[in-house]
Amino acid sequence: MGNMSQPSSPAAPSASMINWELAATTAGSLAPAGPAMNGAEIAKAVENLHLMADKSVPYVHDISRLEAARDLRDSEVLVVDRASWAKANTQSFSVMMDPIMTALAAKQAASRNGTSAGALAVSSTVTGAQLGAALAFLSSKVLGQYDPFAALAPAPGQSANAPAPGGRLLLVAPNILTVERELKVDPADFRLWVCLHEQTHRVQFAAAPWLRHHMLGEIEKLGELLVGDTENLGERLLQAVKAMGGRKSSPSGGDAMPSRGGILDLLQDPTQKAALSHVTAVMSLLEGHANVVMDGVDQAIVPTVRTIRQRFNNRGKERGLIEKFIRNLMGLDAKMRQYSDGAKFVRDVVALVSMDGFNTVWVQAENLPTEPEIHSARLWVERMGL
Repeated sequence: MGNMSQPSSPAAPSASMINWELAATTAGSLAPAGPAMNGAEIAKAVENLHLMADKSVPYVHDISRLEAARDLRDSEVLVVDRASWAKANTQSFSVMMDPIMTALAAKQAASRNGTSAGALAVSSTVTGAQLGAALAFLSSKVLGQYDPFAALAPAPGQSANAPAPGGRLLLVAPNILTVERELKVDPADFRLWVCLHEQTHRVQFAAAPWLRHHMLGEIEKLGELLVGDTENLGERLLQAVKAMGGRKSSPSGGDAMPSRGGILDLLQDPTQKAALSHVTAVMSLLEGHANVVMDGVDQAIVPTVRTIRQRFNNRGKERGLIEKFIRNLMGLDAKMRQYSDGAKFVRDVVALVSMDGFNTVWVQAENLPTEPEIHSARLWVERMGL
């Protein structure tokens, strides 16, 4: 689909452990084509998605009761195709992974004992191609995304100390149009519903300006722990893959222990588990809160909201075996559990102390819920003294 916004090229990290440009081009070339549309249809869809993104802002304000949502215009809204989404994410990944890649490169340089720059370039190329292939798969699955990190990459000619602008909201037009057609739902209602979720993420980071750097710090901490244990990483990875099909289930049919999904779930020592647990809890909070807001609209705003939610939830049951395996390996089904676990936490807290009480969570990092608190909202309410 043409006539859409184009994100800037990914910034090159200080250590060339991943060929980001190759990742972007690989993802763009492998990403499936979107629905066939002529130029006029594309222009109309792009214009309508911008309209719905703008229209959703006051509704997010009314439901979330966050003052940061009042007429929020802190970041750009981009309507993109699948290849552009993949390119945008290589930029975001480069920001998130730069400290980790720098530490890993330094460790490898110290133990390389003369390994050629050519070998490093080959490794960078292979990794970039693999990342691109993964992004190509994901590019047809994502409806929208608020990206708070890419803006931290200095633009050409910009000082590294210059204040970073807000994030950017990406709406993946081919995927939104494909899903609304598959579900046979009202396009205007569905697009507004999707925008409510993504704009809520935008509001979260506006309400908690510290959140962007806090999350980057936690991701860096987790990355440093993994980098520090590279000697055993390969062996543990093989064990993780062998164990993918061997998890025992509880009598109820679910996992005996809450599982984050993906091979990371099986790779962590206790320190790494604690770091991953915090990141998981924060992601559950963000996704769950956005779901509560998007479902908080009544039928006067989105007349078919109940039908949309029901059909959208049922859609996951129709995936093929291969896609289910890939989603599990990459942790995508774990993300869906984050939506439901986080949404239950938010609803339980609101039922106990109101939405204003819940909004205490955005005041400081210490107010973020732990993973046990995500599964028992009363624990968080008691810790907050509410």
